[in-house]
Amino acid sequence: MDKLITFAVPCYNSAEYMDHCVETLLAAGEDAEIILVDDGSTKDDTPAKCDGWAEKHPGIIRAIHQENGGHGEGVNQGIRNARGLYYKVVDSDDWLDTDALAKVMDKLREFAAMPAPVDMLIANYVYEHMEDNTQKVMGYKNVFPANQILTWNNIHNFRTSQYLLMHSVIYRTQMLRDCGLELPKHTFYVDNIFVYQPLPYVKTLYYMDVDLYRYFIGRADQSVNEAVMAGRIDQQVRVSKQMIASHDVIAVKAIQPKLGRYMLNHLSMMMTISSIFAIIANTPESLGMRTELWEYLRQKDVSLYRRCRLRTTNLGTNIPGYQGRKLSVKLYRLAQKIYKFN
Repeated sequence: MDKLITFAVPCYNSAEYMDHCVETLLAAGEDAEIILVDDGSTKDDTPAKCDGWAEKHPGIIRAIHQENGGHGEGVNQGIRNARGLYYKVVDSDDWLDTDALAKVMDKLREFAAMPAPVDMLIANYVYEHMEDNTQKVMGYKNVFPANQILTWNNIHNFRTSQYLLMHSVIYRTQMLRDCGLELPKHTFYVDNIFVYQPLPYVKTLYYMDVDLYRYFIGRADQSVNEAVMAGRIDQQVRVSKQMIASHDVIAVKAIQPKLGRYMLNHLSMMMTISSIFAIIANTPESLGMRTELWEYLRQKDVSLYRRCRLRTTNLGTNIPGYQGRKLSVKLYRLAQKIYKFN
């Protein structure tokens, strides 16, 4: 590895806003590499922009052009080509806080000098809501003791609305390769796999209480827009199935109780989201996919199925019957307003 960190930036028709992202990443300096993955863009000059950035900063930026494979294949391409000891994905409409980035880079240099570098660094992220120009910091002070090397045994409890997202993690690159992570093509919401499948391979972790990642919310075509999510329920289901198949969560919980409990909660959350948006879509196909997903989980692991059912019912998001489905959606939207998660 000849770089400290690789930033992978999947770019799809993102010429309008990608420059700001790249400019913030350049603040990391020569110790970083930035891989701009042009995912078959055809509607604007994204391919030319990627090449232009690479020509301007040949020691830092590389441009990779691929046939359209979706966000997940952009992440995969970054992992395959990364030369950094660490790996972070930054979406092209998001950006990093440069002051926080300087602190993170200093810490990664410390890790690089260790005989066994830390597997995962966690930092805060900030929701940047365009529609009302507000911010919401999502931190982890209640979960991870700050500024010390930890194992999963050292963590505290996550809150109900609190999960690791792609925005909050930096992985050691070789660990990602060793765990065999391969995100599905032409599928949205694969970031959930990215922050779930590698976790049992993470032996050491470190939390910095800095607001590093700025997550932009508000474009009408954004993948987390409610109408868009309802129209992509098949992809929600695909992601949930891969998460179910990736690990025996009950076995993980028996060996590492705190990690297993977190993974069980994360999987339950995914089952909840898939169920809610199947209800919002409200078509025979979407409701059928909802039923089929729960049956898939039951066939894989009855014990896990029962635990996920219990959690989603306790949250009020898996209430049977027509009126129950309506109530589930109302409770979801209430939680959305309170926690402002998209």
